[in-house]
This record gives sequence, C-alpha cells and structure tokens, in this order.
Amino acid sequence: MSVAFVHGFILAFGLILPLGVQNVFVFNQGAVQMSFFKALPAIITASVCDTILITLAVFGVSFVVLEFIWLKTILIAAGTCFLIYMGIVTWRSKPAVERESGSFTAKKQMIFAVSVSLLNPHAILDTIGVIGTSSLKYAGAGKAAFAIACIFVSWIWFTSLAITGRVIGTLDQSGKFLIVLNKVSAVIMWGTVVYIVKAFI
Repeated sequence: MSVAFVHGFILAFGLILPLGVQNVFVFNQGAVQMSFFKALPAIITASVCDTILITLAVFGVSFVVLEFIWLKTILIAAGTCFLIYMGIVTWRSKPAVERESGSFTAKKQMIFAVSVSLLNPHAILDTIGVIGTSSLKYAGAGKAAFAIACIFVSWIWFTSLAITGRVIGTLDQSGKFLIVLNKVSAVIMWGTVVYIVKAFI
C-alpha cells in the first residue's frame, strides 16, 4: 500500500509539474486577485476536476475512451479548438488591468477552471493513458492508495501555485512579469495543439 502511494505521488507530480493551461490559470488567479482567499474558487475547482479525472481513470473509465476512436477524435477536436482560443485570450490579457477591474469573479474562476481542466485533451489523455494504465498493477487498498496519492498531489500543487502567484503578484504591481508569462503560456498552449494533432495523426 505504501509503495502504491509513493508511486502515485511521484507519477502525479511528474505529470502536473510542466507549465500547462491549468497551472497558468491557477497561478494567474493567485497573482491577480486581491487576496489568496479570493483565488480559492479557481484552486478548489481545478483540484476537484483533477480528482474526478483521476478517479475515473484509476477505476477503468479511461479504457472506454481509449477503445473508441471516434470518442477520442471528438475529445481531441474540441480540446484543440479550446486551447487555440485560450491561447489567444491569454496572449491578449493584461493582468494589471484585470487586477484593478476585479473581473475575475468566483463564478468566472470556476467556469474557466472547469474549462481548462475538462476541455484540455493533453491533461485528459495524460490522466487516462498514464495514471489509468499505471494503476492496473494495483488492486483493492493498493489501488485506492495510488489514487489518493495522485489526488493529494493535485490539491497541494494548485494551492502552492496560487500562493506563489500571490507573492509574485504582490511584488510585481505593474504586471509586467505576468504579461511575459502570459505570452509564454500562450505559445505553450499553441505548441501543445501542434503536438497533440501531430501525435494523433
């Protein structure tokens, strides 16, 4: 059981570490909100979405998606369109203005967090293909420990990202750093689209 937990922890940390759409969104919310607590809707929603995806992947739903090519095609098509759109929005965003206008309401944070979590084919396929497949070697308590470890990493990671964003947002009142980060993030999103389409073809 302890081996399964450690395995799940290391695997989930390796998957969640790279800069991706979810990470950028939660980090930015920590930076643009007036306090850490106002970024909680983004943190909690992203974590809950990951919890759902991990649970489904570990307990077998993942293989339904992998088995039906048409379902996978729809997922990738919808996800790539969304990533292109999110890349454009992120490239054009101005964090300093957003901080002043208070445009990131709790409802908007939750909607965006659900979108970047459940409409991101790269994240979903990672969860399905890697976490779901890796969990096959465990059963019973071991499988549960593996899933709990992966979920635990998500909650800790998103919370830490928002805290880091809050610190940087406080130090960078002009928003210049976040503008650069958004440009880099947009390029990464578009690069992810190219990678996903190339891999699928």
